[in-house]
Amino acid sequence: MKKIIAAFSCLLMVLGLSANQVEPLFLNVATDNSSLVLGVGQDGKLYIQHYGAPVGCESQFEGYQTGRRVDYGTDDFAYPARGGRYYNQPALAVCYADGDCNTELTYVSHTITQSPSVVKTEILLRDVKTLLEVTLIYEAYQKEDVIVSHSVIKNGGKKRVYLDSYASSSMAFPAGKHLLTHFYGSWAREMQVAREILTPGVKTIQNRMGIRTTHTENPSFLLSLHSDSWSETQGEVVAGALAWSGNYKLDFQMDESQKLVVIAGINPEAARYPLDKGAEFETPNMIWTWSGEGAGRASRNLHDWSRRYQCYSQAEVVPTLLNSWEGAYFDFTTRTLTDMIDDAADMGLEMFVLDDGWFASGEFARNDSRHGLGDWEVNAEKLPEGIDYIADYAHQKGLKFGIWIEPEMVNKASRLAQEHPEWIVQSKDRELTTTRGQWVLDLTNPQVQDFVFGVFDRTMQLSDHIDYIKWDCNRHVESFGSTYLKDQERFYVDYTQALYKIMRRIRAKYPEVIIQSCSSGGGRVDYGALAYFDEVWTSDNTEALSRVFIQYGTNLIYPACVTGSHVSAVPSHQTGNMTPLKFRFDIAAAGRIGMELQPKDLTAEEKVFARQAISSYKTYRDLVFSGDLYRLCSPYDGNHYAIMYASKDKSRAVVMAYCIRYQARTLKPYFRLQGLDPDKEYKIYELNTENSSFWGNGKVFSGKYLMNHGINPALLKLYDSAIFMIEENK
Repeated sequence: MKKIIAAFSCLLMVLGLSANQVEPLFLNVATDNSSLVLGVGQDGKLYIQHYGAPVGCESQFEGYQTGRRVDYGTDDFAYPARGGRYYNQPALAVCYADGDCNTELTYVSHTITQSPSVVKTEILLRDVKTLLEVTLIYEAYQKEDVIVSHSVIKNGGKKRVYLDSYASSSMAFPAGKHLLTHFYGSWAREMQVAREILTPGVKTIQNRMGIRTTHTENPSFLLSLHSDSWSETQGEVVAGALAWSGNYKLDFQMDESQKLVVIAGINPEAARYPLDKGAEFETPNMIWTWSGEGAGRASRNLHDWSRRYQCYSQAEVVPTLLNSWEGAYFDFTTRTLTDMIDDAADMGLEMFVLDDGWFASGEFARNDSRHGLGDWEVNAEKLPEGIDYIADYAHQKGLKFGIWIEPEMVNKASRLAQEHPEWIVQSKDRELTTTRGQWVLDLTNPQVQDFVFGVFDRTMQLSDHIDYIKWDCNRHVESFGSTYLKDQERFYVDYTQALYKIMRRIRAKYPEVIIQSCSSGGGRVDYGALAYFDEVWTSDNTEALSRVFIQYGTNLIYPACVTGSHVSAVPSHQTGNMTPLKFRFDIAAAGRIGMELQPKDLTAEEKVFARQAISSYKTYRDLVFSGDLYRLCSPYDGNHYAIMYASKDKSRAVVMAYCIRYQARTLKPYFRLQGLDPDKEYKIYELNTENSSFWGNGKVFSGKYLMNHGINPALLKLYDSAIFMIEENK
């Protein structure tokens, strides 16, 4: 009888029908090239049976046994809860009104809905004693091989309960050796790459800064299964990313059997959340992808999925731009800005962005970082003609116009801080600390939400010619607390949810404006933010050699189309390093090119080169924004770094290669290209140089040659770089 039920369940899955009327044994959450199999055991609990390559009909798992000893805990629950026989890291921990802290979830029902590109599976679990319910939701994106998972927790009882932890998702992997790739850093060195073999115990990646949460760690990772080495092209790799802009926690627990469980979600530290009778809490999405072709395929899966479904701009091209910050800082007049606009237009850039320093007046005038935040009127002394004059001037020159705001913050030296001290994040009777002379506004307060929306709204109304907003956030939370909230432990969660609420309101009124997520650089680089922002400011560090590592790490998870990458002055304002202009442009070309300098400081020869580099970038930026990224060699593994972007139809590609360390002159790098058609012929030519680094410049090669033998440009000295166009020879 069980075999009949299993076979019928499999048939219903194929047909995309609900199986509520049948007690299910197994569920297969499948994409074109991956499979997550969940099974209901005889005890009614829901278990993870498999995540990886397709295994065929899920009914084959009938009678499957792991061999795990019961005195070493349980098999892998799909959503492990604290209590019962489970004693490892929980996805869910609840404290009930009677003091009970045990939760034992059993299967109730499931539904499956299907569209041409996404299959959605919802599984209802319930604790029989407390009536607490958890709905696990899995959305399987077929073509992209991505599974997006989250949970909805409902208090089905009569009294308030407290959620002590409430992860989005849990995933289990077989015993073996697994290599974890994750990210670390700080301001000006975000998304550095760390790799380590997971060992018994718990490895945790977390952040508790409240906002600006991705400067240090990032809520994402890649996991090379059954391997102690990194490969771009071979082996099983699982990549994961949490779509959340607040505190997060990713736990990797290898147990006594060396089985690995990954639990990802909101950080439960200082986040105990109350649920009254009938109330629900919906966790953020956790994005999973499996690749059988190494880390490169895992990255491309994430990039394809995010460009189609998650990123607000969905890979639309963000204009090249000149940003005023490093070229002018706070010291500018209208003439300073219009001259910069003239130079930007002359170099072929497409937008001018007025950064910090344009607002507040009198004693609070924004002439440094310690004054004016919160007072968002135009500084008439500095800019008597107003913002509309400057924006209109940019449009007359054929450029779009953007402007900087930091609406979540307030300076101590501001009118707003004097008028509304209760709007500031604070803990009663404790020191109210400042960073850059500023405090954080309490977004959990609806009045503050209205104010922050109003900052954006009023800024947009300064001119009909504002096309772009740079949204900054220059400090994290300290001494957290709210004069508005009764339950203080809700603060961190409610703050992030309030930010998203504001952004939904903004997007409803201003769907077309381009918005950059900036947070002291890369402090808010996550898929939660990218649902509302068109791009991220990858780092305040614009120095080209530093950007090699920052952009490499960022694009392991996030697509190049959201990566703002600027050419800045030398010596670098962050590192003091001196790098050639060509190297700076060639590094910036791997993302959305911009410039961050005073054009008047460039020589006539440098301006000529800038025009040429910007012009050539426009001929291939469609590949950067929507092509497939292939990493040809890693900057962590040698003296060179090389990547390429290839079109989906394999007719065009662009290769970017760099020498990042000095090496002996007799050693030339070899780069085997990827993503081409072996049966096609391609012409290769180098851009932006009169003396090509490659002996085969202008020649035609077969795809087989380029992929199986490769190219060997003479990039011998530090800062040598080259960009090659690869075009099908028809």
